[in-house]
Amino acid sequence: MDVLKLSVVIITHNEEKNIERCLRSVQAVADEIIVLDSFSTDGTQDICAKFNVRFLQHAFDGHIQQKNRAITHATFQHVLSLDADEALDVTLVQSILKVKNNFEKDGYYMNRLTNYCGHWVKHCGWYPDKKLRLWDKSKGEWTGLNPHDKYELFAGDNNTGHLGGDILHYSYYSVQDHYKQVEYFTDIASKAFVNSGKKAAYYKIYLNPIAKFISHYIINLGFLDGKAGFLISKISAYATYLKYKKIIQINQTALANKA
Repeated sequence: MDVLKLSVVIITHNEEKNIERCLRSVQAVADEIIVLDSFSTDGTQDICAKFNVRFLQHAFDGHIQQKNRAITHATFQHVLSLDADEALDVTLVQSILKVKNNFEKDGYYMNRLTNYCGHWVKHCGWYPDKKLRLWDKSKGEWTGLNPHDKYELFAGDNNTGHLGGDILHYSYYSVQDHYKQVEYFTDIASKAFVNSGKKAAYYKIYLNPIAKFISHYIINLGFLDGKAGFLISKISAYATYLKYKKIIQINQTALANKA
C-alpha cells in the first residue's frame, strides 16, 4: 500500500512567538503545509518563508469559518489541523507516521497537553483534552460556537482511532496573557451566544462561575497543579462571570434600542 499524502493546515494571526516551533514539529509528517493567515503585522510571514509553506491570507471572520476555509486549500485528502501555538511531540510524530502507512479510520483523536506559564497542566480538566485533528477531509467539518471550535465527523462517518503521544499546547506565557485572552474570547463568545438565539438566566452570572471554580479546582483536582491550578481555576471562573455579564449587557442594550 502506498503511503498516503498528508496536508497540514494552520491558521495564524501575529504568531511569531509560536509558529516556528509548530512548523518544525510537523516536518516529518507533512507532505504540504498550508498556513492561512489573517494579515499578521508581526514576523509571522517572514518565519513561514523559511519553511516549505504555502502561505495564504484571508480576512478573519471567525475561528470556525477560517479553519474550514483553510481545509479547502489542502491538496491532499487527509488533513492534520493544528493551531499555531501547538506542536507535535516525538511520540505523536511516530504515531502519525505509522498511520500514514495504514489509514483505516475516518479520523484520529490525540491528547493535548497544555503548558501554562511554564507548567505542564495535568489536572483542572485540561488533560488529556482529547482532540480530533487528523481526518479524511470529506468526512467532516469544523463546528461549534466561536471561539470554541471543534471538528465533527458527519453522521455515519464515526469510525475513529486514538494516537499515542501529545499535542503540546503552549497556551499562556504569563497570567496577563490569560486575562487578555479572556477579554477577547468572552467578547466573541457572548456575541455568538446571543446571535444563536440562546437565553441566559440572570442567576447564571453568579452560580456558573462558582460551579466552574469547583469543577476545575476540586472535582478535576486542579489543586494538584499547585499555583498554576489555582490561577487557572480562578481565571476560568472569572471568564464565566464575564461572559454572562457581557451577554446580559448585550441583551439590555438591545431592549433599550427597541424602546
